[in-house]
Amino acid sequence: MKNIKNILAITLATALSFSLLTGCGANEKANNTDASASIEDNQVAAAPEAGEAADSTEPVKIVVGASITPHSELLEQAKPILAAEGIDLEIVKIEDVVTPNTGVVEGTLDANFFQHQPYLDDFNKENNTELVSVGAVHYEPFGVYAGKTTDLAQLPDNAVIAVPNNVTNEARALLLLEQEGIIKLKDDAGILASVQDIVENPKNIQFSEIDPAQLVRALPDVDVAVINGNYALEGGLSVADALAVEAADGLAAQTYKNIVVTDSKNADNAALKRLVEVLQSPEIQKYITDTYNGSVIPVQ
Repeated sequence: MKNIKNILAITLATALSFSLLTGCGANEKANNTDASASIEDNQVAAAPEAGEAADSTEPVKIVVGASITPHSELLEQAKPILAAEGIDLEIVKIEDVVTPNTGVVEGTLDANFFQHQPYLDDFNKENNTELVSVGAVHYEPFGVYAGKTTDLAQLPDNAVIAVPNNVTNEARALLLLEQEGIIKLKDDAGILASVQDIVENPKNIQFSEIDPAQLVRALPDVDVAVINGNYALEGGLSVADALAVEAADGLAAQTYKNIVVTDSKNADNAALKRLVEVLQSPEIQKYITDTYNGSVIPVQ
């Protein structure tokens, strides 16, 4: 009997010890779980909410491709004004008339500033693109500039006249030559006129179709050249040097305003709209008038 009592005592003591040990383990696990939950709660509380900007003062950046004169120069005037409003304008200077549009199509540029609406319409048609104008800024009068001949009244028979080799600017050159009585175009030729639309050419003028950027360099080899305003400026010429200039109230002045262009999907971009507003502002318009002496005319 005494042995049985001893065995029961040992069994009871063992069970009690096991209970105490498992109870401590459970409490420790519970305490660890509570601690982990507390840390996680603190981490969640410290994290920013979904969609919250890391830095709300980060400037908005827009990249605009532009021809060198006067477009990039006008953008340089707009840049500090935009910077003060939190818009970082990056200007990419481009010399050809294709890359600025392909850059917008491909997304390397947010917008461009170098062309007029007829050129844009022709580009969209030829390339099945959807580029759109955000707004017009200025107009650059086309001029006839002297090469071998220094007076249009003395233009010889079979004279060679250089004109731009793209559709819309060639038409513009031909309209100016018609304005000066050198040729006569079909009545319905309009802003898409080509040399095939010439119905009267009394001096048998020969036309040399040249890339617009090369027209100034071509002057020594031709009698006269009809040159885009921006390329004339880049070549050191002024509208005051021209033998003839587009009439300020003519079709060209109303049609060939230079525009800021972007993709149709980006047409409502607030930063681009603000860029146009700044370019159209009295401050930039005064800069245009004071700087370019009639070779660039601000929109009214």
